[in-house]
Amino acid sequence: MIAIYPGSFDPITLGHLDIITRGTRLCDRVIVAVLRNPNKVPLFTIQQRMEQIRHATRHLDTVEVDSFEGLTVTYAQLRGATALLRGLRAVSDFEMELQMAHTNKTLIDQIETIFLATSNEYSFLSSSVVKEVAKFGGSIDHLVPQHVALDIYKCYAKNHPA
Repeated sequence: MIAIYPGSFDPITLGHLDIITRGTRLCDRVIVAVLRNPNKVPLFTIQQRMEQIRHATRHLDTVEVDSFEGLTVTYAQLRGATALLRGLRAVSDFEMELQMAHTNKTLIDQIETIFLATSNEYSFLSSSVVKEVAKFGGSIDHLVPQHVALDIYKCYAKNHPA
């Protein structure tokens, strides 16, 4: 089974990596698909995010990194995927994700959504939290892969923790 793990990944976090790693145990191939969202102003370009993800997942042979725009289910169908991989942190995530899964099912019935509960140590973690902590000078070394932390610290150089 091929699964798509869509998101903006701006930046990729250890929580994302946890879902990707666990997804590789369930699926033959996981395509981490970086969404081009015109409604967001990202910290990193699509190319930078894709490279960060490739570097972070280089030890996982069945992971591919790509980007797309438009409907996730359309992209999944184009790539021959039969599942969408989604992580859940809290009940609020579940409500939104369930609505999206039902909507996607009405669009392309053959694509299923697989929900994975986030591991406890990452239940609070989001890309937005990482950026907020870094912006105000806090350490993010325990939240993202080291190479990503360095990239983020460069963006917020004046606030880099000593």
